Amino acid sequence: MSNKLSRRKFVQNAGITSMALGLSPQFIKAQSPSKKDTIRIGIIGTGFRGQSHLEMLCQRKDTVIVSFADPDPRMLADAQKILKDAGRPAAIEFKNGEEDYKNLLKRHDIDGVIIATPWEWHIPQALEAIKNGVIPGVEVCGAIKLSDCWDIVNASEKYGIPVMCLENVCYRRDVLAVYNMVKKGVFGELLHLQGGYEHDLRGVKFNSPNSADSASGVEFGKGKGFSEAAWRTNHSLYRNGELYPTHGLGPIAMMSDINRGNLLTRLSSVATKSRGLHKYIIEHPKGGENHPNAKLKFKLGDIVTTTIQAANGETFLLTHDTNSPRPYNLGFRVQGTQGLWQDFHAGEFSAGHIYIEGTSPKAHQWENPELYLKKYDHPLWKKYESDAVGAGHGGMDFFVENAFVECVKRNVPFPIDVYDLATWYAITPLSEKSIQENGQVQDIPDFTRGKWKNRKNDFATNEDY
Repeated sequence: MSNKLSRRKFVQNAGITSMALGLSPQFIKAQSPSKKDTIRIGIIGTGFRGQSHLEMLCQRKDTVIVSFADPDPRMLADAQKILKDAGRPAAIEFKNGEEDYKNLLKRHDIDGVIIATPWEWHIPQALEAIKNGVIPGVEVCGAIKLSDCWDIVNASEKYGIPVMCLENVCYRRDVLAVYNMVKKGVFGELLHLQGGYEHDLRGVKFNSPNSADSASGVEFGKGKGFSEAAWRTNHSLYRNGELYPTHGLGPIAMMSDINRGNLLTRLSSVATKSRGLHKYIIEHPKGGENHPNAKLKFKLGDIVTTTIQAANGETFLLTHDTNSPRPYNLGFRVQGTQGLWQDFHAGEFSAGHIYIEGTSPKAHQWENPELYLKKYDHPLWKKYESDAVGAGHGGMDFFVENAFVECVKRNVPFPIDVYDLATWYAITPLSEKSIQENGQVQDIPDFTRGKWKNRKNDFATNEDY
């Protein structure tokens, strides 16, 4: 029996035993074999996001890229070229249809897998990984069904396989500096936090079969659109809710100790009318009022607003806006009894406002946050700045990748774990239900089953990850 197979059998048996003993996945993980120097990784989904993960993995000496799963030969070829250019051997391909990823996960020589596929595949593929003893790093989105969130928590606990949510914005440099300020009490006691996903994606949701260029057309759907237009736009056609909550919620959830001494308890969502996508189609040079897609009624409201309550008394506000002409912004606001920070643009230290009572030189007047953010620049960024330069999304992709690899190597709990993934993913189906019920308040499940009361927030406290 291979070492990998032995590990899987051990962990699975430990997971089953844990159900009777009431042990946490963290305990189970701690009992598994010791630290590795190198880990072997598979990638499910070799599109643009999967390729971004691959490029970062190729820069590490402690990873071996074993295999790819993707039915798209074009994307597979691009991924293999990345390996070749990095001087790495070709990966084994699983390309025989959408279900061939299951055969990748049956391999006994894979420690972890990166899941970077369309949203509807995230939970099924993560569940399959867990059942096969492979540790999944799952890209961000929102759940299709609330039951999906319980399924992944239950599977992780049953089999003792940890899960990491690959939410990169938690590691954005200004966000980590503000997180540092929160933990040092600069803002006083937290009261209200805001975040969101405010990003003009009209040119992502529409293109042509062979090009991601927004100028190429107004098509979408399988075989008609390219990259995200092939699948993401369908969610805008058929769903109305907070479809992409984790970028906005993840960072402020960590700041407010959600699932670690605090808990999200209930939400209410409302949505504007839907106008932006139709307008884009009829005004596009390759669209027009007579284009077939101009006849469609897109369900997603142009702006979706979700309010959330926490057990410790904080309130949260999320904004989803992907159909409107607007510059990119995640709309963060962190407000406490002593002051607040608000960002704008894409995370630059000089972009935003701050006010700290008793510290800011003039009462009732904003300051530029740059000096504060430099003063409280997080130790992780100070340590890894040179490694993060050139990494995706302003460097923050390096940190989420590093956390996944290092935790798998060291057999330690993930900083963004299965309870976070389930909680953040759950916002989507709950917001859809709330909108359907005219803003009716929805209870948010406690996916930790009470463990949040005693769990400690150790996010970004380790100097290595």
